[in-house]
Amino acid sequence: MVLVAHGSRDPRAAEATRALARAVSTARPGLQVWSSWLDHTEPGPTEVLRALAVAGHRRAVVVPLLLTAAYHRRVDIPAAVAAATRVEPTLAVRVTDVLGPADGTVDPLLLAGLRRRLGQADPGRFDALVLAAAGTRDARARGSVGQVAAALSADFGVPCRVSYASAAPPATGVAVSRLRAAGARRVAVAAYFLAPGLFHDAVAVAARTAGAVAVAAPLTDAPELAGLVLRRVEDQGAMLSAA
Repeated sequence: MVLVAHGSRDPRAAEATRALARAVSTARPGLQVWSSWLDHTEPGPTEVLRALAVAGHRRAVVVPLLLTAAYHRRVDIPAAVAAATRVEPTLAVRVTDVLGPADGTVDPLLLAGLRRRLGQADPGRFDALVLAAAGTRDARARGSVGQVAAALSADFGVPCRVSYASAAPPATGVAVSRLRAAGARRVAVAAYFLAPGLFHDAVAVAARTAGAVAVAAPLTDAPELAGLVLRRVEDQGAMLSAA
């Protein structure tokens, strides 16, 4: 299994990916799990896949560590796989769905991971939520974030609004302020991020400045996220090879 993360200049992001790889390995003893990144951190997915082929592997499954099926899933990851298999045509590669909603369905494990991080933030009781995401210009991807917010709203029985750290409005501070202006007294922020970094840092500062009572940490290596990675592989029908 090859995990493919977006990549970041912030070293905390790469460590979060490695931690998730360890969590997946722990959840499925004997499974070989490699980490890779599209940018800023090495190795890239093409390099990892080619190394696997050279080592004698004939099948691999790639799991995009992405929460929306935007440009990186539609373009960058297929291009990386194609580059590897052009050189190593004996390697058969399957690519799973992203970790966010697939076919319009929000996986219960994703919701459970978000609930875990909210609970760890110790917000106590809250009467509204903001789901803070990194941001994208892709309307379909933003729609999938909205699906997660709707599922969280139903789960907790409180309003849940989406916010973005970049590329699209509203910003997190604005979303928190709007909920408070509408009468919410205790607004908590769920972090729709896989790893820490500058975006999550900015979201946390803006949310607290606007009066949020708590800001959840990114999902990183939550056991539910490790389970979701394995479920995506199983949904794809890919075979998992033991070491």
